[in-house]
Amino acid sequence: MKTPFPFSAIVGQDEMKLALILTAIDPALGGVLVFGDRGTGKSTAVRALAALLPPIRQVKGCPVNSARAEEVPDWAGLETAEVVEAQTPVVDLPLGVTEDRVTGALDIERALTRGEKAFQPGLLARANRGYLYIDEVNLLEDHIVDLLLDVAASGENVVEREGLSVRHPARFVLVGSGNPEEGELRPQLLDRFGLSVEVASPGDVETRVEVLKRRDAYDRDHTAFMLRWQAEDAAIRDRILKGRVQLAELETPAETLSDVATLCLALGADGLRGELTLLRAARAYAAWRDDTALTRKHVRDVAAMALRHRLRRDPLDEAGSGARVSRTVEEVLA
Repeated sequence: MKTPFPFSAIVGQDEMKLALILTAIDPALGGVLVFGDRGTGKSTAVRALAALLPPIRQVKGCPVNSARAEEVPDWAGLETAEVVEAQTPVVDLPLGVTEDRVTGALDIERALTRGEKAFQPGLLARANRGYLYIDEVNLLEDHIVDLLLDVAASGENVVEREGLSVRHPARFVLVGSGNPEEGELRPQLLDRFGLSVEVASPGDVETRVEVLKRRDAYDRDHTAFMLRWQAEDAAIRDRILKGRVQLAELETPAETLSDVATLCLALGADGLRGELTLLRAARAYAAWRDDTALTRKHVRDVAAMALRHRLRRDPLDEAGSGARVSRTVEEVLA
């Protein structure tokens, strides 16, 4: 199996890459929603970032990627608890997936052959401590959306059916992608994504040619291509690790808190989730830049990705929500 395409070798799509980096620095941001054309590197970027991150320590064979022996659930049935290093998991949630496949269910084979009631974990268990990627998230069935909302809010998956009562941790970074022209996303799920970005196919020949060159080199001489970008990926990984440390030490001046609240009030963002996410995103961005204190510039630079998907639709404004945020930022935080 090939190593995923290097994160640093992805051409353009700077806003998407930055959003993913910010969730790596602070996973509590709540994930990333990516709207745009097909074939613009959305799933490639998620897998590339996960491959770039340092390996996680987990108990070998644990179905929920537990870091320590005492965290392994009883139903896992592990006899030993050897701790090993593993790549950060990336789990795809396909359209049309059943609820049992997502949450887990009764292990039918063991029930029939041994007469035992045993739990067969689902996709949420595999995604714990990693990324759950949903392509065309706007076409997801409503009952799966409701399920994801519950788990995203609690960080725990609870299964109670067929005489089973099981719960396990399900903390992951949710990444969804889709084309807004193919259907609207339910507001409840939309609000659960911390950041939202828009991607598009390159509009110039030079950029498209560079994309072709790098992908062709990746396919034709994989080993040499990975070596070529190894140092750049390592530099990003080091900045992320340093950012995680810096995040805990970052100062947040009162005037910056006022900027956050003033901007969200001016935009008419519903609830307080927008303020909290904008503050978290600005702090993660400041940590990524290795700054020691949060400033207005940090808030300005991440405002669009933190707020564009939280605004009420204005039928008279054809510019789009991203342009509305940028315009309001210039007026309020000049």
